Amino acid sequence: MSKFNRMHLIVLDSVGIGAAPDANNFVNAGVPDGASDTLGHISKTVGLNVPNMAKLGLGNIPREQPLKTVPAESNPTGYATKLEEVSLGKDTMTGHWEIMGLNITEPFDTFWNGFPEEILTQIEEFSGRKVIREANKPYSGTAVIDDFGPRQMETGELIIYTSADPVLQIAAHEDIIPVEELYRICEFARSITLERPALLGRIIARPYVGEPGNFTRTSNRRDLAISPFAPTVLDKLNEAGIDTYSVGKISDIFNGEGINHDMGHNKSNNHGVDNLIKAMTSEDFKHGFSFTNLVDFDALYGHRRNPQGYRDCLHEFDERLPEIIAAMKEDDLLIITADHGNDPTYAGTDHTREYIPFLAYSPSFKSSGLIPVGHFADISATIADNFGVEKAMIGESFLDKLV
Repeated sequence: MSKFNRMHLIVLDSVGIGAAPDANNFVNAGVPDGASDTLGHISKTVGLNVPNMAKLGLGNIPREQPLKTVPAESNPTGYATKLEEVSLGKDTMTGHWEIMGLNITEPFDTFWNGFPEEILTQIEEFSGRKVIREANKPYSGTAVIDDFGPRQMETGELIIYTSADPVLQIAAHEDIIPVEELYRICEFARSITLERPALLGRIIARPYVGEPGNFTRTSNRRDLAISPFAPTVLDKLNEAGIDTYSVGKISDIFNGEGINHDMGHNKSNNHGVDNLIKAMTSEDFKHGFSFTNLVDFDALYGHRRNPQGYRDCLHEFDERLPEIIAAMKEDDLLIITADHGNDPTYAGTDHTREYIPFLAYSPSFKSSGLIPVGHFADISATIADNFGVEKAMIGESFLDKLV
């Protein structure tokens, strides 16, 4: 019998809590990540007021310098720690795959100088459309359509760009390149980027609408990922007949593997919270695991180096946390964590190699406090332990510490 009947895991995308021990092995615009600290620098530079996460123990997590505006609780209501990544990467897929028990020993390929001509030519030949070469580099998703959207509307050319992640993104105005056509082109791009020297984690369709000077990306985004290279704890749960719910881009990150209930993409973090609560309060969800990704922290504010917006986004989530807790049953467990850092005060626009926070809460807890510092995959091992399935490649359960 499961200790917790349902477990709910929320990933606050990119909300790191301080440089990892190996952070200087990773660089950001030529600057080592060793001084990065997403939550710490937001708290220090623009202030941070997250009383609900603080109540769970966010300010109690061990750090060289305490979070400036998030006080430690003398009697927190949950358990807290920080977790270290062992995989060789700091991207979304690597973080999520390790959280579910995999060790990524060879990072995906990234293209800081743009994609090679061979890839662009193949896409042109398949699609019958030219590719705008000037856009072929790491680019902000909103800036790239501001810069090249007018040209696309005139010529019908493809806007292909990348980012700090191992991704190839294709932006297309829905009135110029219909969404279904964009999806077909992305499916072809996926088929030619499945092995080195161009092993990409995701191909992303980025539809948008509007007029020059007023373009808006739509919710018709589609991510085409590759499947995890080994079974994750999601697969173990699914094979055991246990319900697995995904909210946001989780299904895309795992290419649907191990997911048997997909709540769909999020239009925003708030929409994602709405979808999570919808799943939690569903009469059908009696036993099992939900996995939510809230991406606005990363996509809207981390990569755009906007600490004020990042702070406000954290405040917005914290304000919704009581609703999530109210939707829990007595024997539910809630885990809040992240997948990497993205310090908006740091150099460049890349992710940052950081510890991730770990907060756990259940109405059934009789105690609370700190648990030992661990690793990303310990989350999956704890989930596996709770539901009586095998763990994946790595991770050690701390289920017995959550009492």
